[in-house]
Amino acid sequence: QVQLVESGGGLVQSGGSLRLSCAASGRTFSYWGRGWFRQAPGKEREFVAAVMWRSGSAYYTDSVKGRFTISRDITKNTVYLQMNSLKLEDTGVYYCAAMSGGTYSDPDSYTYWGQGTQVTVSS
Repeated sequence: QVQLVESGGGLVQSGGSLRLSCAASGRTFSYWGRGWFRQAPGKEREFVAAVMWRSGSAYYTDSVKGRFTISRDITKNTVYLQMNSLKLEDTGVYYCAAMSGGTYSDPDSYTYWGQGTQVTVSS
């Protein structure tokens, strides 16, 4: 089992920044990638960013490229999502997830999920 705990969400004005953290515990060797997804009210959960644990390769959905940065700290078993130039449409619950194979943008590839952290961007 892998436990994931997100933190860092909150209320921020448009154009502002937030940094989300996702700390992992448990059998963390059982996965090889970590991702962030978000879900806005009335919408499906969507892929935001992912990082491969060994290589550090990062992937982003087009709408956040150039604004968000995903990174990992192997020693702390933690993944971060630095979010800059936030927009109203970035509002949602952000979930951290761990994958053991498959496609990084597909939620079905992720086995473990955190409880989510709310990000609200106001005008």
